[in-house]
Amino acid sequence: EVQLVESGGGLVQPGGSMRLSCVASGFTFNAYAMSWVRQAPGKELEWVSTINTPGDRSYYAESVKGRFTASRDNAKNTLYLQLNNLTTEDTAIYFCSKDPRGFQRGQGTQVTVSS
Repeated sequence: EVQLVESGGGLVQPGGSMRLSCVASGFTFNAYAMSWVRQAPGKELEWVSTINTPGDRSYYAESVKGRFTASRDNAKNTLYLQLNNLTTEDTAIYFCSKDPRGFQRGQGTQVTVSS
């Protein structure tokens, strides 16, 4: 059974930083590109980032490019997302996913950016 468990969310002030983690199990983690998606209140699911299997190439939505960095540790079956220079527009539930559309995603972790 595929399991994706996110953690690291919380409340942060605008301009702050946060690192999210996602521990994967139930599949061969290092064989899959992995993605982060998010859902803001009242909005549809939005793709944020995808990282390739070895972790040396990543892709980002324009809204987060230059501020967010995805990484992975295949030895630990763990995916990360570093969020910097956060704005209130980044408030959302963040999910890690086996696919970029979020069909196979975890339960999510809430990120709230507020002063």
